[in-house]
Amino acid sequence: MSSVMSEWTVELTGDGYLRLSAALAERFFPHGVLVPLVKPGEWWLLPTRGAAAGGLLLKVRNPAGDRAVLVRDLLDELGGTVRPGVLPASWDHHAGALRVQLGGNA
Repeated sequence: MSSVMSEWTVELTGDGYLRLSAALAERFFPHGVLVPLVKPGEWWLLPTRGAAAGGLLLKVRNPAGDRAVLVRDLLDELGGTVRPGVLPASWDHHAGALRVQLGGNA
């Protein structure tokens, strides 16, 4: 049985922001902070227990509570091979991470 259970999507914008729905952010990142890890073909977004633990702050972007985090540095690290758009994401219970699929272009 796979440890990846929940299917979600996130949006990567042309100006380097990763957008998460309010429901996704509240479920997996309740403290509003995450640590991104670059893995082959995907990003792993790991929740932390608050800003004091370090990481990137999720900013509230609209009244619905959707969040955004600037990931331009991660894009630079990948050499500009990831294109903006909607990306599939799955929660991996064993890794404790939201795994964002970058497709075959990263």
